[in-house]
Amino acid sequence: MTKGMTKERLVVVGNGMAGIRTVEELLARAPDRYDITVFGAEPHPNYNRIMLSPVLAGEKTFEQIVLNDRAWYAANGITLHTGELVESIDRGARTVTALSGRTVAYDRLLLATGSNPFVLPVPGHALPGVVGFRDLADVEAMLATARPGARAVVIGGGLLGLEAANGLRVHGMEVTVVHLMATLMERQLDEAAGWLLQRELEGRGITVLTNAQTSAILGEERVRAVALADGRELPADLVVMAVGIRPNTALGRAAGLEVGRGIVVDDGMATSDPAVFAVGECVEHRGQTYGLVAPLWDMAK
Repeated sequence: MTKGMTKERLVVVGNGMAGIRTVEELLARAPDRYDITVFGAEPHPNYNRIMLSPVLAGEKTFEQIVLNDRAWYAANGITLHTGELVESIDRGARTVTALSGRTVAYDRLLLATGSNPFVLPVPGHALPGVVGFRDLADVEAMLATARPGARAVVIGGGLLGLEAANGLRVHGMEVTVVHLMATLMERQLDEAAGWLLQRELEGRGITVLTNAQTSAILGEERVRAVALADGRELPADLVVMAVGIRPNTALGRAAGLEVGRGIVVDDGMATSDPAVFAVGECVEHRGQTYGLVAPLWDMAK
């Protein structure tokens, strides 16, 4: 870039793995092109979400799963606003505004808002003691309840649910997994492998209930039990919802971008507004949404 040319202002909404991976690509390919500001809703720098299970199980500390610490942002001249949730985009004025009232102007905007845990819309789903398994705050909420003899019910027998169940069992909790389908992890495993996995978990002292449908979460001040459709009640001090994820499209939708299941992007990751790009679990590309993806592309075009 020639001297005297002003840098383009790039604002990244989402301080997770996909957004920061993209920033790393940009720094490698066009280090002087952008003046970068990153907004992260969580109060932490960028960390490896895939490694939350070892943190829950006590095998790793949070510091050990940080991918880019605050010094990295400073060294690369990136302005980082943590604990700031972006609440609106003004595409006409090309600005984003956070809940705090902070407004930042952009030339290019990258949405990396990820996904939200899907919450079963059953009665009681908002009671204290009901958590997802998506971020560090969820892990901290689980650890606050995890003690020998306390009872946890994990709703969802996919990979995340089973990782949560295993981590809580390590802390001595009485854990029950409630799964709607006939066998565990039915998307990844065939029936026989699902049965073997169930036997392995039961060997670790985890109770597994398959073909089990949750009808309500019971409690007054906080959760006390999970009610199943067949009338059974499972006592619970903690309920972990791990029934899947949905692309977090609210910001894109409110800004009037084209949204299907995810924020719709083309092959260059551009949304229906050419100044706005999107990446990661919040996007829909050619009809597909992704739970895990490391798409690389060249923004220089």
